[in-house]
Amino acid sequence: MRRGDRRPRDRGLYVEIRIAAPLERVWELTQDPDLHARWDARFSRITPTAVRENGAQEFTYELALGVHTIRGTGVSLGEKRAGAGQRTSALLFTTDDPLSPLGDGRGYWRYIPTETGIRFITGYDYEPGWGPIGRLLDPIITRPLVWWLTAWSFDRLRMWAEQGIVPERVGWWRGLFGGPRASPRNCLSSPVSYTHLTL
Repeated sequence: MRRGDRRPRDRGLYVEIRIAAPLERVWELTQDPDLHARWDARFSRITPTAVRENGAQEFTYELALGVHTIRGTGVSLGEKRAGAGQRTSALLFTTDDPLSPLGDGRGYWRYIPTETGIRFITGYDYEPGWGPIGRLLDPIITRPLVWWLTAWSFDRLRMWAEQGIVPERVGWWRGLFGGPRASPRNCLSSPVSYTHLTL
C-alpha cells in the first residue's frame, strides 16, 4: 500500500488495481460466484439463493477458518452502466455470526476501461462485529487487515486475468518457496483524482 494514500481509519475501505485484461474477462472472474470465491480470500464459498422481483440476486457466503466457519447473507443489487463502457455493481451483506469481525455492510465494484485494460475498484464499509471490543479494535487491527486481505486478493485476480495463473497456485505459503506471489503493494488505497469515497 502506498502510505501517502492511506485513508483515515474510520472511513470506508477503498482498493484499486490496474488489470491488463479485457473488461469482459474481469467481469466474468468477479461476477461468477464460483470463480469469485476462488480468488477472493474473504470467502470460501458464495452460493446464489434467489432472485427478487426487481432482479436483485440474493446469496449466502462462507469463510472457513478451520475451527469455525463464518456464514452470512447478501444481495447483489444489479449492474449499472455509464459512459465510456464503465460498469458498477453494488451489494449489501450481513451476518448473525457473533464471531464475525464484520457486521452489516455495503459496497460496490467499479470497472473503468483504460487504454491498457481495466481499473478495477471496490469501495465498501461495514459495522464492526464483536460489540464494544470490536469497535475498539476495528480501526487499529480489523480494518487494516481487511484492506490488506482485499488488496492481496485483487492482485491474485490480476494474475489470473492477465497471465492465466489460477488462484490455487497463489496461496499464502507457495510464494515462500518460489511460486507466484501476490502483493497488496500493487493496489491503491485511495482514488488518485479525488479524496472522498461515497458509498
